Amino acid sequence: MHYLTGSIIPKLYPYLSTPFGGRIWLSVSLSEIRIHSMAKLNLVVGSMLGAAEYVADHVANLLEQAGHQTQIHNPAKLAEVLDDAGSILLVVTSTHGAGDVPDNLQPFAKDLAEQHPDLNSLRYGVIALGDSSYDTFCQGGKTLDRLLTECGASRIGERLDIDVTQHEIPEDAAEMWIRDWMTMIS
Repeated sequence: MHYLTGSIIPKLYPYLSTPFGGRIWLSVSLSEIRIHSMAKLNLVVGSMLGAAEYVADHVANLLEQAGHQTQIHNPAKLAEVLDDAGSILLVVTSTHGAGDVPDNLQPFAKDLAEQHPDLNSLRYGVIALGDSSYDTFCQGGKTLDRLLTECGASRIGERLDIDVTQHEIPEDAAEMWIRDWMTMIS
């Protein structure tokens, strides 16, 4: 019986769906079965030239491979993201101009600043892309991080600031970070 429980079941059914659309992950050893909740994540993307979109797509694939559910919002609408109770928000954004949030994410940032919704139950993370040769390095991500915190949201782990002058492929830096970050959301 230990052979069946410890070997075959997790290979055939590594995660199961719950009645409410969530997932649970089975972690099996010879002596115990542990159930881990899989997270539902909303990825909010801010991009002018596409680099943040590539990072968001790559990160979403990694999250889904680990059994999490993802939805990419590009452009993002604050009301849609907030209607998804219990989900985790992951902001993936570049910086544009003089430290601005990209155009497609400006309405989201404006709504956060003006509406100042109560986000005490929201957990989030931020992946920011920028060029360290500018004094506004990763300011788009820093701005959204600040706005979310001011609304009461709780950041999971540290913000990832990717310097595109140091990482030719920003997805690689994001991949290393997301693997550690996933351990904090399970």
